[in-house]
Amino acid sequence: MTTTSPDPNEVVAPSARALLIDFGGVLTVPIARAFRALGAGAGLDPDDALRVLATHEGARVALVEHERGRLDDEGFEDAFAAALVESGGRVEPRGLLAGLATHLDLDQPMVDLIREARAARVPVALVSNSLGRDCYARVDLDELFDVTVISGQVGVRKPSRAIYRIACERIGVDPRECVLVDDLEHNLVGAARLGIRGILHRTADESLPRIREALSLPAPTTASR
Repeated sequence: MTTTSPDPNEVVAPSARALLIDFGGVLTVPIARAFRALGAGAGLDPDDALRVLATHEGARVALVEHERGRLDDEGFEDAFAAALVESGGRVEPRGLLAGLATHLDLDQPMVDLIREARAARVPVALVSNSLGRDCYARVDLDELFDVTVISGQVGVRKPSRAIYRIACERIGVDPRECVLVDDLEHNLVGAARLGIRGILHRTADESLPRIREALSLPAPTTASR
């Protein structure tokens, strides 16, 4: 078996000093799971709810406005419910977003990673697009994060580089010294325009070692029996 020696001219990226992290689909189970439950509950094919949100003009515009803080929960619920009914579903607007939130169970190993990072004095910022006032009900934002940047509160949504700039300014770290974990590639592309390195999240098993490596966090020790 042959081995390849390291290239002495290869530039190794320094460790990141701060962690920016998404909420839905990263610190929770995949967000598609919640939308599938909504679709099934509305009498549609489970995949139809996300399809409608992505392709129906009224629903799509309502989501953008909601994420920018220009449309409240009820306004988004009205638009999305109307689009689902137009597609043959049966759904009441009120409680639609709260119902989605009930399916966003926490991915505990990812949440534990946040506490691990903060214990190592790594600043952590939540950078999340809004999805209703109940979206974050399962966590104590002040306890878990040094900084929270939620799109509806700052008036700009991912993947705009402006929201990442806000997060970096609030956390006091240069963008080039931050790593972003997100489950949507286009959000990582937006952050990369500021020099923020990205980790595309799929599962905790895949992401945890990559995050620890990027932040130079020690690997967890396995307790001996």
